[in-house]
Amino acid sequence: MVTVRLEPWSTDDLPLLRRLLGDPAMTEHLGGPESEEQLVERQARYESLEPGRAQMFKIVDEETGEAAGSVGYWEKEWRGETVYETGWSVLSEHQGRGLASAATRLVADEARRQRRHRYLHAFPSVENGASNAICRKLGFELLGDSEFEYPKGHFMRCNDWRLDLFA
Repeated sequence: MVTVRLEPWSTDDLPLLRRLLGDPAMTEHLGGPESEEQLVERQARYESLEPGRAQMFKIVDEETGEAAGSVGYWEKEWRGETVYETGWSVLSEHQGRGLASAATRLVADEARRQRRHRYLHAFPSVENGASNAICRKLGFELLGDSEFEYPKGHFMRCNDWRLDLFA
């Protein structure tokens, strides 16, 4: 069984962020890599998040002790209500072993403990089979698909998956 631990995002995690969001292969379903300036800005946002409303975590593979990716949750206005949104990214050398599923389950538990919002949504690209499979495996309900602008200037079709945190 795969085990991971989540560590709150820290000032030391910019190199990991560069590998996750600065790499064309890693951002294939996200509209391409971010620039160094965008990565530094994102790092600063991650460091300033208010736990309970939003938090990013480093995914650590318990077997090796290595940083394997990121996962988090944040508040989002969606269809007239405030919900949590979640997203994850696992480095290619750690993919295919269940780390993303395990980490996303842990972040859903963390969001559930907050008791702030009933629903946790995930919006993977309709073309991202692995992320859609994680949502299905973790019991998210597929509500349909929508067009999203992410990043700015890049439109993509995403599935809207919803997990009831109060069920």
